[in-house]
Amino acid sequence: MIEQLKNILMKDSELTVDYLDKHKNEIFNIIPELKDEDGFDQKSPWHIYDVWKHTEVALAMSNHDFEERLALLLHDIGKPHCYQNDEEVRHFRGHAQKSAEISEGILKRLGVDEIEASRIIYLIENHSTIIDTNSISMNNIGLAKKLLNIQYCDTKAYNPNKIEPVINRLDGIRKCIESKEADFYLEK
Repeated sequence: MIEQLKNILMKDSELTVDYLDKHKNEIFNIIPELKDEDGFDQKSPWHIYDVWKHTEVALAMSNHDFEERLALLLHDIGKPHCYQNDEEVRHFRGHAQKSAEISEGILKRLGVDEIEASRIIYLIENHSTIIDTNSISMNNIGLAKKLLNIQYCDTKAYNPNKIEPVINRLDGIRKCIESKEADFYLEK
């Protein structure tokens, strides 16, 4: 099943929402837990799409990297299971942790290698956490860059009126990571 999913997510270097829509039922057959996202209204000023459409839009922004794409596919899978209604708005406190918890079982069921699965779980669990650039080292800079890419994709799938300040913050983090990476190469 993981090979079938990999074929869908990695077929082209660029994914489109139309392509993902066309393969939605195949994806749902492989990961039935994703069906809960389809049509689930986020009722949030930060989001204009239901959870599944948001996932598709985020995936369409992604790099041609299986770990990143699989993390993006699963990053909000916990939202339908941990929302709180506040009058007209929904909140999703703890959704990243719930998504990681659900995803851990899915990745095990799909037979994803344990080391790769732990990286994907980390990306899911931290997709909405501000990256601590002080904790970046030569050993984890690759994972930090993947996390940043996921955060860019996730943000670009928000309500367009809410994107700019988040992108500006991510740009600052990107510059810091690039600076650290340059320093690491100079130290070699």
